[in-house]
Amino acid sequence: MSKRVATITLNPAYDLVGLTTDISIGEVNRVQTAGLFPAGKGINVGKILKNLGIDVTVGGFLGKDNQDSFQNTFTELGMNNQFQLVEGRTRINVKLTEQSGIVTDFNFSGFSVSKEEWQQFANRSLQWLREFSMVCVSGSLPAGVDLDDFTHWMQRLREECMCVVFDSSREAFVAGLKALPWMVKPNRHELEIWAGRPLPTQEDIVTAAHQLRAQGVSHVVISLGDEGAILVNASGTWLAKPPHCEIVSTVGAGDAMVGGLIYGLMMGQPSEHTLRLATAISALTVSQSSVGSIDRQQLARMMARVELTPLHTQSAKNN
Repeated sequence: MSKRVATITLNPAYDLVGLTTDISIGEVNRVQTAGLFPAGKGINVGKILKNLGIDVTVGGFLGKDNQDSFQNTFTELGMNNQFQLVEGRTRINVKLTEQSGIVTDFNFSGFSVSKEEWQQFANRSLQWLREFSMVCVSGSLPAGVDLDDFTHWMQRLREECMCVVFDSSREAFVAGLKALPWMVKPNRHELEIWAGRPLPTQEDIVTAAHQLRAQGVSHVVISLGDEGAILVNASGTWLAKPPHCEIVSTVGAGDAMVGGLIYGLMMGQPSEHTLRLATAISALTVSQSSVGSIDRQQLARMMARVELTPLHTQSAKNN
């Protein structure tokens, strides 16, 4: 497998990250600005992979009116840029981290994609994405994109690329799952939405993951916040728990995990090593204000502190 990855971010955002003590509703809150970052889930994944030495191409939509910082970031990081420009502004997401570690998001609206713009993107992207053996599709859908059109594009992408990694939420997650991506990374709530029932225990989560695998999804990773993550694939089932870390911001922690999972799988690492690596990268990310910076020595130390446990559940034995 060539060490080249494409990431698709259909609804990127400028992340305005701030730190505060406690948010008081209806009052003036003083916020320490941590940074304003050109971001979006697929772009964050790309930053992690680029830092790990992978050749990354990024694509999706960008608003014409405030594209400059994105374009500069792609150039500075050496990412190949296949973004399509549309009328309007890329949205701003305000993310406030309280002293307790709780993050409150204020996600503003941005550009809207017309039917013609979507069709142009769908046709053009499938032409250049067929060059990649691994494609990551992450994040929400911008206004104007029809769910059925998105499902159809994902299905066509799956025909062109065997290894499609998918990380989304709400209606977009359900729509994208219909294409049976190679790997998905829902959190517990997103998996519950797909399953149509609560999943209060590890056994319940693993059962739902095996149901996804039975439909054709090869790798299912369920992120559980500070409880860690569960990986279910043909090799087995594991729970990885990160060590306690001082939380600066949880922004991009899930994207960092996806980047680590992709890297491990691309490098042919065993599932256990891949999950340990991805969990460690995610843990490092919460200890800093921006996504993408990885010190190899710190990563090695963090990996050694990740607690990895095989889960021999009844669901696993029956599959």
